Amino acid sequence: MKSLKTFLFLSSFLSIVLFSCTKDEKKDYLVGGFAPVLTASTTGSVPLSFATKDDPAVTISWTNPNYSFTTGASSQDVKYLIEIDTTGANFTNPNKQTISVSKELSTTFTQTQFNDYLLNQLVLKPGMPHNLEMRVIAGLGTNNAARLVSNVLKFVVTPYAIPPKVTPPTTGHLYIVGSATAGGWNNPVPVPTQEFTKISETLYEITVPLIGGQEYLFLPLNGDWGHKYSVPSKGVAGLSEGGDFKMDASDNFPGPAASGNYKITVDFQRGKFTVTKV
Repeated sequence: MKSLKTFLFLSSFLSIVLFSCTKDEKKDYLVGGFAPVLTASTTGSVPLSFATKDDPAVTISWTNPNYSFTTGASSQDVKYLIEIDTTGANFTNPNKQTISVSKELSTTFTQTQFNDYLLNQLVLKPGMPHNLEMRVIAGLGTNNAARLVSNVLKFVVTPYAIPPKVTPPTTGHLYIVGSATAGGWNNPVPVPTQEFTKISETLYEITVPLIGGQEYLFLPLNGDWGHKYSVPSKGVAGLSEGGDFKMDASDNFPGPAASGNYKITVDFQRGKFTVTKV
């Protein structure tokens, strides 16, 4: 009997403590918010021209989502993601342009900035009209939580051609040399096995066996070390699969970790190269 009374007393005491803790604890829950309303300074088309490249192309603005919590309005900084994609892709295009904006409720793109998005990120052809869509996504915190998506604006834009980011070979030829290749660092390199195929004035491709864990360079003139295409730092993460390159940079391209046949694409217009195992 005594044991039963003790048990009931302890149970009652525990219940009171738990009730008190629950009552005193203040939890903050997200009540809701409103999807941003997106507007633009121009509708239908966005003007782009090399002659006026420094002028504004378009200004977009959006309303505050007004996030609110059980304790009141949000005190957190709202972050916004502006997405630009081709019509019909539904913002699933891996090449879509994403711009991060903190706190502000508007931003202005210059013509050269907007044109760069179209050519170098969306990889659209210059000199012809393209249908684009734009939206804004609001979110809270570093993880962009509680996302709210705006309405979608549609534009027709014709990007203009710009000089290549990296000057293409004036020789019209391109060669690969280095310890990752069968010819090693011997220069001149064996041809045609280590000569690229010229696809266009700014695009070169080659499929070549590479030795894993080694390095290489691109030469515009076989047998000449005077100029070369390389990278500022071979330590950049993921660079063995592609990235940015320059003329006469200080470091070699890092080769892939595993030996095998690889397709290398060199895009001078964008200043980028890609390496894909085949």
